[in-house]
This record gives sequence, C-alpha cells and structure tokens, in this order.
Amino acid sequence: MAQTFYVNPVSGNNTNPGSQQAPFKTITQALKVATVDTKIQLANGNYNAASGEVFPLTVPSGVTVVGNETNKGNGILIEGSGSYLSRTFAAQNVTFVLLDKAEVRGVTVTNLASRGSGVWIESTAPTVANSTFTNCKREGVFTTGEANPVILGNVFSENAANGIAIAKNSKGQIIDNTCLKTGFGIAISDTASPTLRDNKIYENRSGIVISGSARPVLRNNVCENNTDDGITVIGTALPDIGSTNNLGGNTLRNNGKFNLQNASSNKLVSVGNKIDTSKVTGNVEFADSSVPTPSSPTTPIPSSPTAPIPSSPTTPIPSSPTAPIPSSPTAPIPSSPTAPIPSSPTAPIPSSPTAPIPSSPTAPTPTPTIELTDITNHWAGGFIRELVKLAIVNGFPDRTFKPDATMTRAQYAALLVKAFNPSPNRPVIKFKDVPADFWASKVIQQAYQGLFLSGFPDNTFAPNKNIQRVQVIVSLVNGLGLSADSATVTKTFDDQAKIPEYAKDEVVKAIDKGIIVNHPNVKQLNPTRDATRAEVAVMVYQALVDADRVAAINSPYIVA
Repeated sequence: MAQTFYVNPVSGNNTNPGSQQAPFKTITQALKVATVDTKIQLANGNYNAASGEVFPLTVPSGVTVVGNETNKGNGILIEGSGSYLSRTFAAQNVTFVLLDKAEVRGVTVTNLASRGSGVWIESTAPTVANSTFTNCKREGVFTTGEANPVILGNVFSENAANGIAIAKNSKGQIIDNTCLKTGFGIAISDTASPTLRDNKIYENRSGIVISGSARPVLRNNVCENNTDDGITVIGTALPDIGSTNNLGGNTLRNNGKFNLQNASSNKLVSVGNKIDTSKVTGNVEFADSSVPTPSSPTTPIPSSPTAPIPSSPTTPIPSSPTAPIPSSPTAPIPSSPTAPIPSSPTAPIPSSPTAPIPSSPTAPTPTPTIELTDITNHWAGGFIRELVKLAIVNGFPDRTFKPDATMTRAQYAALLVKAFNPSPNRPVIKFKDVPADFWASKVIQQAYQGLFLSGFPDNTFAPNKNIQRVQVIVSLVNGLGLSADSATVTKTFDDQAKIPEYAKDEVVKAIDKGIIVNHPNVKQLNPTRDATRAEVAVMVYQALVDADRVAAINSPYIVA
C-alpha cells in the first residue's frame, strides 16, 4: 500500500508518526518503518550524524527518498559515511546503499570520508535522478556486480576521483548527467556495458575512461574542455561509438591532450560523431558520417552546492601494462613508460610535499590481460591481479609473475613510471652508468626528475642493483609528497633499530598512509632486505589506494 512519510531535520521528532504535520527527524527512522511503495519526502535542511542519521542509509526495495527534483536537491544536503562490506570490493565508506527498485531523487549528497562514495549500487536496479553529488572523496555513484541502474539528470561536481564509476559486469542507463571538475567524469572498467546518452562531461582531468574489457554504448554525449582526454580507451575495451544504422552523435572537442585516445588492442570505428580529429591518437577509423567540428564555447556550469574544488583530483589512472622487465640491457622498454624509482640508502630523496599527483600517460600501449599461473594462492595475488587489470604490471611470457623474485632499480623505475607518470620537478641529470641507449634510461630519468629516485654520491644510479624494501618506502613517500598526521612512530617493529636514519621519517609517513606491507610477520620490517616483486606491487598498490585511485583490499600484512 502506497504511503508517504515526511522528514524534517529541524522541526521533526522520531517519536512522531511521520506525517506532514508531525514529521520524523531522520531519514534513518523513516527507512526503518518504510515498506514497498513508500515515499520518504525530505524537507530542506542538513541530514548528518549530528542530526541523528546513521550511515550508510540503506534504501529498501521499492522505497523512494525524494527531496526537490526541480533544483536537483539544492538546500537538501545529506552528508555522512558509514562502513559497507561489498561482495566485490570489500569494506567501503558509503553514504547510500540502494537495493533493487529503490530510488533517490532531488537531494545533494556529500561523503567526506576517506575514499568515500555517495551512492553504492551492487547487483541491483535502482534509480538515481535529478540529484547533486559534490565533494565526495572518491566518486558520486559507484556501480558494481550485476548492477543495472538508471542514473538520470544528475550533477556530479568536484568529486575527488570520479563522477560515476561503473565496474565489474554492470549495465544500466546513464542519461543526461553533467560531470565536471573531478578526476574522471565517468570511469568504466572490467566487463561493464552501460549505455551513456546525452551526458555533458567537461573540465575534468579526463572525460570518459574505458578500461578492462568494457563494452559501453555511447550516444550523443559531449566531452569538452577536459585537462587530458575527452575519451580514453585502454586494455581490450571496445566502446560502441556509432554505426551506420545508429549514429554516435558524440561531440569531442577542446580537450587538453586528446579528444579521443585509443590505446586499446582494438580498432575503434567512429560513425556520426563530431570530433576534432587534430587531437586523435591510436587506431581509429572515421566513417563518412563522422565530421570534424570546430571549437565551441564551454558548456555552462550548472549551479550546485558550493564545495571546494579538489586541488589534485585522484583516481585510478589507466595506463599501459608493464611487462616485468628483465635486467638484460637489451630488454625493450615500453613505448610509453610512466613510473618512479626509489633512492639509495646513501642518497635519500628530499621530501617534496608540493609534488603534484602525476598525470596520466599520453599514449600508453597496452596488451591484453593474461591470467598469471603462479599467484593464485599467493598472499599478494589479489593486489597483483588488480594491477594487471589496470595495465600497470603484466606477466612474463610463460604466464608467470615470479612474485618472490627480486626487482632491480631499473625495473622498479619502469613500474612506478607506469603507475604514477611523474611530472618533472628538477633538471635532467646524466648518470655515468646509464648510457642513452640503456633500455631504462628514459624511465630512470623521469623517475629522478619526478623526485621518486636519486643516484649515488659518485653520480651513478646502479640500475641493475636490487631495490631494498626501505628504498621502496622512501621513494613512494617522497615522490608522492606524502605527509603524516602523527610525528612519531605509532608502530614498533621487532627490528626497529635496523631502520636507516635517513628513512625514519618516511617510515612514519608510510605507516600513516597504510603503504607498508610485512609478510609473513607484520612486526618485522626487514628494511634493508631486497624487496620481492610481490612486496613492491603491494606497496605501489597501497600508494594508489591512498591516492584514491583504486579500492582497498583487505590483507593482514598491511601495517596500519
């Protein structure tokens, strides 16, 4: 039976019946008594923990939470976060969880928690409409599993990582949304196949990023004035951007690096789109119906609740896969390496708190993901698999990863350049043991200029020397300009005395950020032991977690 409950955070009381004359005080109370076909009408005001809300707010099947759809929720701010255990991504910080056929309409949602998501949709088919998502610390809406939502007419503004993230085998209709001033406007990964129609995506880092083996359908979207790319395609992804019987109608223009970057292993066929082809890279075929379009004024920015623009939006940045690099000087270097390198114990890197979050590579050259045969039951297997999906690491030709092997400083340079693509922050240096034709000379130089690595006092780099665990820690902290909330070591290791003096501050910062991994004994740091490939992979992954670029993975070996 259809019914309506009313909520007012100022004049309401949870002992009231929830009528218009005697409203509830909290959404939490209304959800407790709601049944199928219940509408929960929100008055203007702030809904947060201080007003009595308990997060996450789980909207049951067939229940609608509605504020004011005409102004996209202006004046109705729902701000908060609670822990949600996802079946596909483990523990998450979430404001709303939407069950099947639930609806959220006409509200403003903010999640200020670390890696916070506004709405979490997992294997359900809800509706999110005419709302505003702003200043969430990861993304506005995240869909995963077998999700099949309708996301319609929303504004996603100034979120730290993505406006909308669509993962796993999600489908759904993403229609008439505006995504601006965030990391990626819309990020589509894994085997997701949503339909994106009539969306306006501008002034982000990149507009739409499609990775994994995703197969989205794009129609009548506008991607313009993004700092990097309008649309980026990597991995084995293959978006439908038009056919002779169903024109694409997408407009891509005025983007900083590329309007369309195809770094996937597939050829894209563009039919009926308006694309400034002077900024197109990769294997793209333009059919006759595709016409270049000149630059046009920026799409006007819709009004939304004020929120500070993240100074350095962070998000999973798709990049080309990095096959494990052999130490042989004849080993080929990836065509677009992007990563950083750690410094030696005798030449620690000065901290660089102002170092910017690195930008994405301009022309990655990925290869299809393969299933690695030696990480199935390995303690670091989950982390390695995720890095493979992101095309940051890859296996050897025999389909192994060799997780317990060591890694050279040159190999580490190539890996981190892939992961972070650091911008130059100091002049070029010429190491006397890194000739110009050395396979890793470019990545070593980029890692050095990006403050991730330094050489030795004798002007050598020792590219074929193994990287130590403490050097990995120092390089990540300094290269990313990380700081700590505490000034002293909060964790005492059994081998605390073995931490080199130059690295003590960096270890504190790395503990604070959850970057250090100790296997098999979490109390044993082993700072000067050569790092294994698995340990390097996990610590790099944890740095990406701290940067809000990937989801956290639970592990008993992470020092926290």
